[in-house]
This record gives sequence, C-alpha cells and structure tokens, in this order.
Amino acid sequence: MNQWAFVIAAYAVTAIGTGLVSILSWRAMHDAERAAAKLSERA
Repeated sequence: MNQWAFVIAAYAVTAIGTGLVSILSWRAMHDAERAAAKLSERA
C-alpha cells in the first residue's frame, strides 16, 4: 500500500471536518442573531 491512500484520507477527513465546523458555526450564528432580534423587539 502506498502513501497516497493516507494522503487522500487525510484530505477527506480535513474537508469533512471543515464542512462540519462551518455548518455548526453557521447554525449557532443564525440562532444567536434570532435571539438578538427577539431582544431588540422587546425593548
């Protein structure tokens, strides 16, 4: 087995991890913006 399998696997793990963190961060930001909008509506 050559090293390219490990290189491709490392890139795949990195890409999946980056995508997952991006999606989770976007959802958290979206929820925080919604909460901030609710606070500004009450004031």
